[in-house]
Amino acid sequence: MLEAVYAYLQTAGNAYLQAGMVDGEVKALYCLRPDRMRVVPGRDGWPAAYAYTAAGRTMQLSQTTEPVPSVLHMALFHPLDDHYGMAPLDAAQTSLDIHNAAGKWNKALLDNAARPSGALVYSVAGGNLSGEQFDRLKAELEQGFAGAANAGRPMVLEGGLDWKTIGLTPRDMDFIEAKNAAARDIALAFGVPPMLLGIPGDNTYANLAEANRALWRQTIIPLVRRVTDDLSNWLAPAFEGTQITADFDGVEALAEDRSAMWARIGAADFLSDDEKRAMLGVENG
Repeated sequence: MLEAVYAYLQTAGNAYLQAGMVDGEVKALYCLRPDRMRVVPGRDGWPAAYAYTAAGRTMQLSQTTEPVPSVLHMALFHPLDDHYGMAPLDAAQTSLDIHNAAGKWNKALLDNAARPSGALVYSVAGGNLSGEQFDRLKAELEQGFAGAANAGRPMVLEGGLDWKTIGLTPRDMDFIEAKNAAARDIALAFGVPPMLLGIPGDNTYANLAEANRALWRQTIIPLVRRVTDDLSNWLAPAFEGTQITADFDGVEALAEDRSAMWARIGAADFLSDDEKRAMLGVENG
């Protein structure tokens, strides 16, 4: 369920959870698809209900149910919308289009014998090719030499024909770099340090570990805490104020941070042992 929540937040900017209630008690939680959900605003502009459409049927989910509203709507910030969030995918849309276009270009390159295109040069002394000869020559090239399966196949040319290979130009190399630049922009939109993408020349062993810690500190932990806070506020009336928290102690990338925190708190002589345990999240025995 949480995997779906995080995926929907990153790709749609919105995530919805429905509480399955029986006899006034929350018995189950269901994750609903954002593309099927529509906010039904009340007279004051706040959501009074949510309309969920599936299989041609629309169900109205009221927000006045007890003990909790039937739907929890988690949304990322959107500067121009009162109800719906803006996904990182939307912010990176232009870079995503550039990256996809570069992928299609590489796919076309592979389909054409996995090498840049060339040109058949016809000798002027041989006269001009007739329309029938031109069409036959073009069809033979497409059938016998196009595609990765035909890469390296020798070409037999008739008199007057010469093959001139067109290599990668500096502009082609700039096109490849543009794909890498688009990938970095997409990563930044999602809060991922670009050196974690594995682009040649971007990462070293020294900065890779720090980038991994930055990913947890600046992206993953804030997102997880945001979701757990929303869940806690939503479900607290049904479970006597129970607080949902995330446990990051098992994250290997944060081991150095935990060691530093334990050392600082352990060296604080003005704190009692019970206070140190409380700050570290350890129950007093």
